[in-house]
Amino acid sequence: MVRIVGGGLAGSEAAWQIASRGVPVSLHEMRPVRSTAAHRTDRLAELVCSNSFRGASLENAVGLLKEEMRRLGSLVMRVGDETRVPAGSALAVDRERFAKGVTEALEAEPLITIRREEVRRIPEASNREPVIVATGPLTSPDLAAELTALVGREQLYFFDAISPIVHADSIDRSKVFRASRRGRKERAAEPRVGRTCGAASEEEGDYLNCPLTAAEYERFHAALTTAELAELHDFDRTPFFEGCLPIEVMAHRGVDTLRFGPMKPVGLTDPATGRQPYAVVQLRQDDLAADHFSLVGFQTQLRWPEQRRVLRMIPGLEQAEFVRLGTIHRNTYVNAPSVLAPTWQTRNRPGLFIAGQVSGVEGYVESAASGLVAGLNAAALAAGEEPRVPPRTTALGALAHYVSHADPSHYQPTNIAFGLIPTVADAPRGRQARRRAAAQRALADLAAWCDAEPVAAVGARADART
Repeated sequence: MVRIVGGGLAGSEAAWQIASRGVPVSLHEMRPVRSTAAHRTDRLAELVCSNSFRGASLENAVGLLKEEMRRLGSLVMRVGDETRVPAGSALAVDRERFAKGVTEALEAEPLITIRREEVRRIPEASNREPVIVATGPLTSPDLAAELTALVGREQLYFFDAISPIVHADSIDRSKVFRASRRGRKERAAEPRVGRTCGAASEEEGDYLNCPLTAAEYERFHAALTTAELAELHDFDRTPFFEGCLPIEVMAHRGVDTLRFGPMKPVGLTDPATGRQPYAVVQLRQDDLAADHFSLVGFQTQLRWPEQRRVLRMIPGLEQAEFVRLGTIHRNTYVNAPSVLAPTWQTRNRPGLFIAGQVSGVEGYVESAASGLVAGLNAAALAAGEEPRVPPRTTALGALAHYVSHADPSHYQPTNIAFGLIPTVADAPRGRQARRRAAAQRALADLAAWCDAEPVAAVGARADART
């Protein structure tokens, strides 16, 4: 038996991997008994921020990570592929159908028992009965205190922000245009009906784009930098994660910062002018019905009345109705290099694993990936086998190596990147060619690693359930 605390992406993936190896699982999720400031439902694997799993290509490190997970029978990737929505060269999902799909799959698995209760203390763990803590960045105070005691130092943290979502019917279609950057589309979907903001047709891109002139951008920037912020405790020492900065924080770094970030117009041509806009706000489809669109990269800590006022200055959003406004929340994580081994086991208690964002990774896919490896190793322990780590030449192995070997005195959670993967000897010239070579080597090394141990059967067993 393996006990898992937390039913987010990491906990859900870990439970699936463990059950796929024939080991019983007890999965504890505190919602709906106790909710959080960011969650809206009681479903497992609920996405509380963006609906994007980021790049899908093997020339993108997160695309490679996703493909490795698919080859190991990942539930998160299977359901993600089944619930994808148009998002250019990225993988984005219908967040409600995604969580529903993961929840139903886990509920239907006879080896998984889901317990809706808050776990206030870290359960006793042993090699025969391992425990995985995957409580996510919104770990409850009691369990966070337990983690602090386990780590032996003050808990690290940073603040994270959530992007707003608007009703499709409230977008002024006369002022926006549909296109993917540089014409890239992920797939065609059903054609739109009339002038509604429906799914993309074959001739169009996957994003709605709100173009701004120089004057409109300057007015928007001025409003953004003078808007009132929501009150935060300990705000004066808030360490934001650089990969998910609030737009107002970026705006304060310089007048053109947003134009080189989430509002960059590169690769887009406004059909009304035939030219590249001065700046652009992209809206990404958030559900399969195309009823909701999220503002890409527009996570914010502005007060809600200020969000409505400032965001309605964006062309096309003057009458926007918001499904959800942006929020800010505290993300908790441990100093992974001082706590974890590459297997995601804690160094001082081998029967205890920590996975997901609380383990010190950043991103949906990275969180699920840590749960996948932790699940495989917890199942191995329970079966009397030795834990193993994918080769460092793989994205899975490179992420595990970074988390367990980074400098603990300057540690910050990170997304997977090719910079974490050892370079290929005699690599071809050109960045994309080098990345393709690294991806090919990674998948070959992963296959060899799987063939070496019973882990190879995991994917086959998981596929047999679908």
